[in-house]
Amino acid sequence: MTLILTVILVALVFEYINGFHDTANSIATVVSTKVLSPRQAVGLAAITNLLGALWGTAVAKTIASGLVDTKIVTSEILVCALLGAIAWNLLTWWFGLPSSSSHALVGGLCGSALAAAHNNWGVIVWSIPGKSHWWEGKGVLWKVLVPMVTSPAVGLVVGFVFMGLLYFLLRNWRPVTVNKVFGKLQLFSAAYMGFSHGTNDAQKTMGIIALALVAATGAGEFNHLPDWLDFLKSHEPAPGQSVEIAAWIKVICGLTMCAGTAAGGWRIIRTLGHKMVKLHPVHGFAAEATGASVLVVAAHFGMPVSTTHAITTSIMGVGCAKGFNALKLNVVERILWAWVLTIPAAGLVAYALVRLARVAGWLT
Repeated sequence: MTLILTVILVALVFEYINGFHDTANSIATVVSTKVLSPRQAVGLAAITNLLGALWGTAVAKTIASGLVDTKIVTSEILVCALLGAIAWNLLTWWFGLPSSSSHALVGGLCGSALAAAHNNWGVIVWSIPGKSHWWEGKGVLWKVLVPMVTSPAVGLVVGFVFMGLLYFLLRNWRPVTVNKVFGKLQLFSAAYMGFSHGTNDAQKTMGIIALALVAATGAGEFNHLPDWLDFLKSHEPAPGQSVEIAAWIKVICGLTMCAGTAAGGWRIIRTLGHKMVKLHPVHGFAAEATGASVLVVAAHFGMPVSTTHAITTSIMGVGCAKGFNALKLNVVERILWAWVLTIPAAGLVAYALVRLARVAGWLT
């Protein structure tokens, strides 16, 4: 029982870090355009993240039952997976790089499962094609790798086209009028971005906790619990079915992310909102509306897409519409390297932790 509580606690620590690490993604533009003060923007993001976290569970089900063989998962393995993701999140936060908490968690989960299975790569669910459409498929390929490529591409292209359309429609407006109108509209786009972040990112920790409860129930760790703790039990789903996410898991994860969001993430805000491209309210509105739409669609299909990738490439697309020389390519290059390294780096840390735990005798 103590081990299960440890998993839940570490998962909530990850959720808290995710909150302040990825807060920057949802509020960087509205802060950099000076539509809201940092304190106001964090408050807006905290509330909208909570609302988004309570909206749907498709992404949580993907994490809980669609990426690795649930039979290999134990509480110890999940702790190592979470610590791997946390280590990478803190490292990139320290350097102000907007890396993906989503992909850090996926990498940690796959790395720890691989080590637990003694390097049997079959423990990772690579690909289960959908019956009718590719987005119905399961496994790392369809739920992680394909969206990891397509969502940034969509963000870049849609951001570029959307901003180009706004330039055309607003070509006769006075700059002061554009700033005034879109300063107000950006309040809605920032709220939309915060909500979409909650629909995707908060659910990943829900999936980890649900996976831990399934593993503990299957191992018989809850057999002698008093009746009032029966809510902890969660049985492995039938083939083809997904793990159910209990209402209490959604609430506690949502509140934890809300608390982390309230702590802010100013290092990453400076990178996204100031260093990459200079933004005005109309650009912030276009970037937020684009990035948020990418996230909402991905959450609907249960894809654990990176908030970082969505908003960053949306900002890049908007910046390119201003002119390709508006982008600061040295900053973009650092961000891209962080993206490429996230899954393998978090996976290696989690893998090493499992191996160390085995050497120390904590795992068999």
